[in-house]
Amino acid sequence: MNQEAVETESRADIRSFCRICAGFCGMILAVENGNRIVGIKGDKDHPHSRGFACIKGLQAAEATHGPRRLLRPLKRMPDGSYAEVSLDTALGEIAERLSAIVDRDGPNALAAFRGTANVFSGVSAQMVPDFLAAFGSSSFYSTMTIDQSAKWVTIERLGMWGGGRQPLDGSDVWMLIGVNPLVSLAAPGFGGNPVLTLKEAKARGLKLIVIDPRRSETAQHADLFIQPRPGEDVSIAAGLLNLILTAGWHDAEFCAQHVEGLDALIAAVSPYTPEMVEARSAVPAQQLRQAATMFAHNARRGIAHSGTGVAMSPRCNLADHLYECLNVICGRFLREGEQIPNPGLLSPAWPRRAEVIPPRRSYEQGERSRIGGYGTLFGEKLTGELADEILTPGKGRIRALFVDGGNPASAVPDQLKMVAALRDLELLVTIDPYMTTTARLSHYVLPPTTAYEHEDVVAPMHEAWMFPKPVASYTDAVLQPPHHAEVCDDWRMFWDIARRCDRKLVFNGEPLDMASPPSSDQMHEILCRDARLPLAELRQAAGTLVDIGRVLVEAPSGVDTRFAVAPPDIVAELAEVAAEPASSADSIFTHHLVCRRMREVSNSMHQDLPAIRRRLRYNPAYMHSADLAALGLASGEKVSIRSDHGQIEAIVETDDAVRPGVISMAHSWGGLPGEGSYEEVGAYTGLLISTDSHMEPINAMPRQSAIPVCVTKLAVETASDRL
Repeated sequence: MNQEAVETESRADIRSFCRICAGFCGMILAVENGNRIVGIKGDKDHPHSRGFACIKGLQAAEATHGPRRLLRPLKRMPDGSYAEVSLDTALGEIAERLSAIVDRDGPNALAAFRGTANVFSGVSAQMVPDFLAAFGSSSFYSTMTIDQSAKWVTIERLGMWGGGRQPLDGSDVWMLIGVNPLVSLAAPGFGGNPVLTLKEAKARGLKLIVIDPRRSETAQHADLFIQPRPGEDVSIAAGLLNLILTAGWHDAEFCAQHVEGLDALIAAVSPYTPEMVEARSAVPAQQLRQAATMFAHNARRGIAHSGTGVAMSPRCNLADHLYECLNVICGRFLREGEQIPNPGLLSPAWPRRAEVIPPRRSYEQGERSRIGGYGTLFGEKLTGELADEILTPGKGRIRALFVDGGNPASAVPDQLKMVAALRDLELLVTIDPYMTTTARLSHYVLPPTTAYEHEDVVAPMHEAWMFPKPVASYTDAVLQPPHHAEVCDDWRMFWDIARRCDRKLVFNGEPLDMASPPSSDQMHEILCRDARLPLAELRQAAGTLVDIGRVLVEAPSGVDTRFAVAPPDIVAELAEVAAEPASSADSIFTHHLVCRRMREVSNSMHQDLPAIRRRLRYNPAYMHSADLAALGLASGEKVSIRSDHGQIEAIVETDDAVRPGVISMAHSWGGLPGEGSYEEVGAYTGLLISTDSHMEPINAMPRQSAIPVCVTKLAVETASDRL
């Protein structure tokens, strides 16, 4: 047990960790009578987060015990209302309906959507695709393909380095583009106490370059801040590559050994002169030269890393490829004999070689989607197509959807279409502790245990990426669910439905006993069976650094594998961009709307909690004061924001950190279409976005940032207007 407890007769302080986001911060929970959180704070002894805890994580008591939480399964009745049913009844009816659908329409009529609240949990995250596999379905969707799937495309098209990128510790420079780790905790090396981490890095001499249309919380610490016109990441990245390659500041030896197509890349980026980039992006030519000098000439260690600001904008796949090419041509990777800071405790011990894992382009092979002919990425279908796959008749049409820890009604762009699709399903099952917008459309809502009511590990896919050092992230169940509740772990629900449908589950490669339910211990043993650190040792070491010895980058295998920096499709798209007009702005759409992270919420999660509502009732449309003055607006006034697809109403607020001509808004706010005013629930930016157009090739990524819009003041309604 990992309970470092100071016990009284009825209260104990217990160590655990948060799973709201990729920070996985260590927490100390004061628990009364084994079933109620009466206090929570950051764990100062946690080696990763070192006492940091955000406002979201600190609301665990309200999230667990508050009146919004569902404690019994709900079934939608014919009149649209919901009635409580027993878990046994709900699972039995779901299995019966699911079996009928799959028998009639085939396995791909069953789909699943894995949301943020699921993906950060070890066993449950693995169970979702394994449940689909038990039925023979490949209809697996997640938030990743409407978030940063451009990174997956880059791995598939460029390749990746077996030894990993250079870490923050020991780096001379760090370039962050469209990412704000001081709020999101979602950049390599920054998760868990990002402010302290950044201050320590800068004290060691790190130079920070930030490229963002908003002077974000992270940008306030930058040595060089570049504030471009939104949607111009391709020209900026290509301009940086052109400057570095022309000056000879690249790592020529590394490129000769590991790069294919360098000459083609040099030619493809040659039109992107500093002056051309300035005309397109409004980045002063001298600033671009300064960034190239700082990154490639004055430094030898440190990477460029982009986030959702790039991944949600037009031509995101090309932009991400080019930013990663900065790391490639400068050789910003760990070499043979260098120590890997965190090889992962839950991951198998596999050779990390000083060589390129070559591009596979697996999206060009295998199954193609019915709509658009897209392939898959890392075993996932593309969420941008999900609504059409539900609504479009024909073989393989999705008729049953399981949503675990996600909220596609408030997260997937083109909300009118997405909601229509969810309403069209024959079976929609949502696993969530709260009545989200998606749950309100569901046939069944199944409440799971909350994070502190079950044992857990960090999903192996996140561990090495987020933790700069090997931290034993395991937690026992801290609480017992309320005695009158009928909840269970979400993975257990999937097991039970598969059992009732007479399907055999293979979990993480191991067949499960379908006659009697496995225990949580057994499931974690299976998940971690090939881990570098056995589960028993992980439990004993929970919340501490683990000394696993020096794990070094190994010698290359001898096979000549190379990064593909300039394949024909990359070269062709670079030429297309170079030939485009310098700016898409016109007399109709005068501004660009960009996505924004907010400290108080993680996407649509916990927006209704009292402490959050006191700070933030809606998502403002942040604009520069000069823009407000030009439009005759004042902070707090109501506006209409219109794109070529839709329109929303919002409330503007002044933020001079935002570039003039830009509107900065958080997404995943708002209720179902036509319900609730934006003053009460916020404005859903997904109504401005189409999944019929503005979709990226390869990953069907909708344009969710750098959206051309126009802004007009809403007329104030008077009493006489209502007569």
